[in-house]
Amino acid sequence: MSVSFIRRIASPKKALTTVALAAATAGMALTAAPAQAATTSGSSAQAIAHQMIPDAAQFSAFSKIVEHESGWNPSATNSSSGAYGLVQALPGSKMSAAGADWKTNPATQIKWGLDYMNSRYGSPAKAWSFWQANGWY
Repeated sequence: MSVSFIRRIASPKKALTTVALAAATAGMALTAAPAQAATTSGSSAQAIAHQMIPDAAQFSAFSKIVEHESGWNPSATNSSSGAYGLVQALPGSKMSAAGADWKTNPATQIKWGLDYMNSRYGSPAKAWSFWQANGWY
């Protein structure tokens, strides 16, 4: 397929359809990944958390914990303990209380983490104080 041919296609949807058709004709398979499987960057997860935690001090404390625990990687897994996700829930399946998509959705992990910090410590800031004193929360 020539570059000039692709440039003449009017819309990206048409281009994708044309590429898929060409791939199918050539015997190649194109598979669609689930929408959430698209890599969620740490900055995207931070933006979600910032929307969910409008108080600057509480967001800062939550952010510090998550940075230490997972580096803002929603699929972070501790090879020793099996703790999982942004907030390193142990077991990770505990986060299912916040949503069935806990393995892939940073918003679900953030919601669960906030609920955990609020119920166990009173707030993310108090959880961060505990983390600083103990190296875990």
